[in-house]
Amino acid sequence: MDTPSLQAFVAVAETASFSLAAEQLHLTQPAVSKRIAQLEQLHGARLFDRIGRRVSLTEAGNILLPRARAILVMHDDTRRALRNLSGEVKGSLTMATSHHVGLHRLPPLLKAFTMAHPEVRMDMRFLDSEQAYQGVLDGELELAVVTLAPHRDPNLTVVPVWLDEMRFVCGRDHPLAGHKALPLAALSQHDAVLPGHLTFTRGIVIDTFARDGLSVEVSMSTNYLETLKMMVAIGLGWSVLPESMIDDEIEILPIDHRPIERQLGYLYHNNRTLSNAASAMIELLEGARDAASINL
Repeated sequence: MDTPSLQAFVAVAETASFSLAAEQLHLTQPAVSKRIAQLEQLHGARLFDRIGRRVSLTEAGNILLPRARAILVMHDDTRRALRNLSGEVKGSLTMATSHHVGLHRLPPLLKAFTMAHPEVRMDMRFLDSEQAYQGVLDGELELAVVTLAPHRDPNLTVVPVWLDEMRFVCGRDHPLAGHKALPLAALSQHDAVLPGHLTFTRGIVIDTFARDGLSVEVSMSTNYLETLKMMVAIGLGWSVLPESMIDDEIEILPIDHRPIERQLGYLYHNNRTLSNAASAMIELLEGARDAASINL
């Protein structure tokens, strides 16, 4: 079974489009169609239904997809293991980070890495932390540096690097502004603006209130913390933001509750052979670990 055909099959399955798959693989659309036809001929089964412009997996396609991904991961893993024998740090590093971590934590490490290892081609992807987790689990990403999930996945090695202290904040003209002390319950009486419904950060905030028997009324959501800060500043609601983002545009609320904390760090799949490039990046991340994260 040839890996180019499997790569084409997975790309079409994930994009639900022959044209998008061709663009992703830097091929022509007829070339992608030919690879899929070869795969269908090999297995004696149709892998996709094409109804109008819609492309969807058949039952055979759904059976093949997880196996195709596993074969491609094993293929890449074998090539990586063989390349690692040279001890050289070069090749490509497919890595994801969230926008916040990429903007506020990673720049000095990325600069040091590119200066020390100029032969490495960085394939850096900015994703939500939850998407990055799934990318690592699916074998699409070698490494991710993101907000860590509250619950560990046994398939992943997850290492905290930084402890992000979050503060309750509001705009200068918000009704909650100017108080000397406030109970957590006071926030339940006002709308919040928080990250999206399925994000790790929102889950941490909602769980904090739930433990005290409180609910949170969320009026608006966005996964970009810089946008959340703007929404808070213009008075659309209170929120929870990293201490490093707080400036004169917003006000820290004196809530009688310990600060919310989230862990930022890196993760990779337990069954994946790390490239020398990934190992070099992890070495830099280990050097950046703060004392608070080490004690977690």
